[in-house]
This record gives sequence, C-alpha cells and structure tokens, in this order.
Amino acid sequence: MTKISYFKLITLLFISTFSLLYTHAQDPKYPSLITVAQDGSGNYKTIQEAVNSVRDLGEKEVKIHVKNGIYKEKLIIPSWKIKISIIGENTENTIITCGDYSGKPNPMGKDAFGNAKFSTYTSFTVLVQGNDIHLENLSIINSSGRVGQAVALHVEGDRFIAKNCRFLGNQDTLYAATENSRQYYQDCYIEGTTDFIFGKAIVVFQNCTIKSLSDSYITAASTSAQQKFGFVFLNCKLIADSAVAKVYLGRPWRPYAKTVFIACDLGKHILPEGWNPWKGDLMFPNKELTAFYAEYKNKGDGASPKTRLPWAKQLTDKEAKNYTLKNILGVTDQWNPLHL
Repeated sequence: MTKISYFKLITLLFISTFSLLYTHAQDPKYPSLITVAQDGSGNYKTIQEAVNSVRDLGEKEVKIHVKNGIYKEKLIIPSWKIKISIIGENTENTIITCGDYSGKPNPMGKDAFGNAKFSTYTSFTVLVQGNDIHLENLSIINSSGRVGQAVALHVEGDRFIAKNCRFLGNQDTLYAATENSRQYYQDCYIEGTTDFIFGKAIVVFQNCTIKSLSDSYITAASTSAQQKFGFVFLNCKLIADSAVAKVYLGRPWRPYAKTVFIACDLGKHILPEGWNPWKGDLMFPNKELTAFYAEYKNKGDGASPKTRLPWAKQLTDKEAKNYTLKNILGVTDQWNPLHL
C-alpha cells in the first residue's frame, strides 16, 4: 500500500467514525420530532416539557406533535426556543387551557417584577416569545370567564404562524403584542367580548372566523406611528351570539391604531358607524385624528360604507392592491408564511 492510499484510508476512517459519533451524540438528545401524550405513550406528558427539551437557539425546525387531550398548562415558549411547530392531533380535542386573569392572586407569590397578582400581560394561557413558532390544530382557552382582562394567546415573537386553531376567551382573548412582531393567522376561529384582538404587532388574519360574545368592540390596535400596517383582515367572517346586536369593528387603543377589513363578511351585529374613537382617554383625547381605520369591498348585513364615521376610510382599488402578504409581512426579509 502506498503512502497516499494509506493516508486516504485513515482519512476516510476518521470521517466515518466522527460522523457516527456526531450522529450518536446529537440526534437522541435533540430530536427533530417529539410526541406529547398524556397517557405516557409519547416522549413527554406535557407540552411545556417538550418545549423545554428543544435545543436553545437551535437552527433546525423541531415539530412537537400533541395527541388529543385537555392540557391544563400555562405554556411559555421563551425567546431562546425558536423554530418550533406545535401540531395538535385535532383542533377541537387538543386543548391547552388555563384560568388566570388580571387581578387574580398569583399562587406562586410575587413575580419577577414584585407583583402579587396577575395582570393582563401575565394572564396568558400561552405565551410565545421565540421567533418562528408555528401552531396548528390546537384550541387555546382562557377559562376564567367574564372577570375582566384574561388572555388566551400572547405573542411577542417574530414570524409567528397559527393555522386551523381556536382561541377562546372573553375580554382580551388574543394579544398580538409587540411592534417588531409579524403574525399570520389562517383558517382560525377567535371569540371574545371586548377588545378581544388587541396589541401593537403587524398581523394578517386570513379566512378566519371572528365571533363576538357581547355588544362591544372586536379590535383594539396600538400600532406605532412608524408602522405602515397594523391589523389586516382578509376574507374573514364576522359572526356573533344570537343576543349580540351592537358591535364595533374596533377602537384605537393608541393614537396611530391601524385596522383594515378587506373582502370580509360582516354580520348584522356590526353597527352602521362601524368604528369607535375611544373618547374619554385623557392622555390621547383625539385618537380619531391619527388612527387609520379602513374597509374595502366587504359584504353582509354589517357592511355599510355610506353610514361609517367620517374619519373612517374606504380604500380605492389602487390602495387595496397594496394589501398583499408580501407588502404587509415581507418588507424586511421577504418573509411569506405561505411559502414555508
């Protein structure tokens, strides 16, 4: 055997051995597929345990499959847990539920900020802080009832996707929290009473069903002045309980709130004026002067362009063409949630 052949043989053996050792060392500890089942047939019995097991700041997507069951958890996906998909077995039967609400005493004592009671911002059933988190085929419920602010889903991470999910609560059901967060909801069901879709994020709701449980307000955006888009509803259906008859599309939580409904089916519970200026806010008394509330080619008994408040807008055909997923969600990095 020549020196060159001998060197090649040693090199190949080294590479093969290293590859085997690497595979053996990495894969069992950080699998790309995890199963959660309450009966013990999966890798973990709770969703939180599964999330905790994912490699911190991992570069590979991890799928967590959750079998049917009622998971009584206050689930937190922290900022260092990224690229995780949590996929339920069945939307109606894979349920994450918790009953915390603003003002409820915290059984753990004071939190990190010295608060002995839950607030709106800590009342969540599920908190998403990590980037590139996907939820699918899940029901997320805040079960506290009509006791004030009580969040089901609170999202701060960027490039968040929810498909075929249900978000159930009363006041403040869905908190799309931060300015640097982009979120996409497809074929989801969201219900609540007051301001039950609220926050500062840039969000697209596509083909979703939005159900009002009381006479009140659907959205409360707090969009910043720097954001071109806020909440955008595309081809959504707005429905209500049978006793509900007076619902506003939204009111501005902050002065530059932006909310747009495009090609949506608006039920008869939507008031003719459509929007509310949220008078009585001493810090921001004239939010209707800076808020951007608009509609385009909506239909249904609640679609009434001629009776809307004078500061609300009907988009022109040219303006409506700007409301694409690319323009709304993909400006900085060309992110398109449909092309993943």
